[in-house]
Amino acid sequence: MSRIISFSSDNDFADGLDETITKSGYKNRSRFMRDAVLYFSDYKQRGELDSMKADEMIEGHLVIYYQHGIENKLVDIRHSSDIDVANYNHSCLKQSHSCVDLIQASGRAEGFRKVIEMLQDTVSVDKVVFVSAPMREEGCC
Repeated sequence: MSRIISFSSDNDFADGLDETITKSGYKNRSRFMRDAVLYFSDYKQRGELDSMKADEMIEGHLVIYYQHGIENKLVDIRHSSDIDVANYNHSCLKQSHSCVDLIQASGRAEGFRKVIEMLQDTVSVDKVVFVSAPMREEGCC
């Protein structure tokens, strides 16, 4: 079941809203507004990983771009007590000659920060990105 929710805005905002939605790749205004509200709410409640409380329980994905030679460190992460790894995937990008590992994990913000800092200080790691999972109280799984 769906409901209509309306809000007031100034003319400049209203005039630019559809253009913003289109530039963002959305074809549906309601889906854009839903995603924008959920993203903003999550950001306002938890903030970025750097500003989260050390003991905040989170889950998400680490995306690691690197060159061969650091596989032992990646094995150490998969078996560490800093984060709880649920899934791990490795692939290679032929055009950029980079390896990409995707680690789905949960744990405390402090643990994720520790793993990221270790990776950022590792020669042959080109880039590390953390994507936090949305906050949910219920749903599937």
